[in-house]
Amino acid sequence: MFVIDTIAELTKTVAKVKSEGKTIGFVPTMGALHDGHLSLIKRARAENEVVFVSIFVNPVQFNNQDDLAKYPRTLERDLELIGDYADYAFAPSVEEVFPTPPTEKYHFGPVEEVMEGAARPGHFNGVGVIVRRLLDWVQPDKAYFGEKDYQQIAVIRELVRQCDIKSEIVPCPTVREPNGLAMSSRNRRLTPEQFETSANIHRILVESLELEDVPQIKAFVESEIAKYPEFKLDYFEMADADTLQTVHHLDDAAGVMGFITVYVGEVRLIDNIRYK
Repeated sequence: MFVIDTIAELTKTVAKVKSEGKTIGFVPTMGALHDGHLSLIKRARAENEVVFVSIFVNPVQFNNQDDLAKYPRTLERDLELIGDYADYAFAPSVEEVFPTPPTEKYHFGPVEEVMEGAARPGHFNGVGVIVRRLLDWVQPDKAYFGEKDYQQIAVIRELVRQCDIKSEIVPCPTVREPNGLAMSSRNRRLTPEQFETSANIHRILVESLELEDVPQIKAFVESEIAKYPEFKLDYFEMADADTLQTVHHLDDAAGVMGFITVYVGEVRLIDNIRYK
């Protein structure tokens, strides 16, 4: 694997790969890699001739500067974990990606206005800024994203549609810890006790699958989360799996998802589950 840290070298490398007629798979990450990321990289390896991975903590998608400062950065370990699963790792500095403050403004419509978009103003515009640049530079045939960030995938698909980007966006299943907790770089900030307690978020969602309708499900999830002093519920929403708009009954949409965000101490964890 070769490590690239400049846009000029990245675009030169991409042009060479394209000239050879090879397919490109791309996995954009913010580093602090775990087995969830590795599952995306392995799938890209299986489905493409050349694989690029980016490692970049994107400052413009953080609406909380304290959260940005505490986000784990483990570049050397990340590169070791990637190993030979990727051909190129793009690990630029903030100054390389943003020599001047970005001014792009995106409007993704209803899919960005709910849940994470409502809770974190400016977050999805920051996601759009970096993903648009990365897709322009790497020009992948396929780009891979984890379904833990389900709403982000919806936003990126809208970005691709609006900007007429030719890359295929490939959603991949959430990878979980043995205790059921969705893998996340933020899990590193949990104490051992918080890590074990946080497994109850997924357990509660799974148990809620046995209930018959939205009001029951919401009441159950909210009451169960409230039983844990370590938890502070940010939101639990049930929404159309395609439009992400709120549903009030399971028969309101062909597909229904539940989306949850819980603070465990200072660490903000997200998860989701499909009801139908």
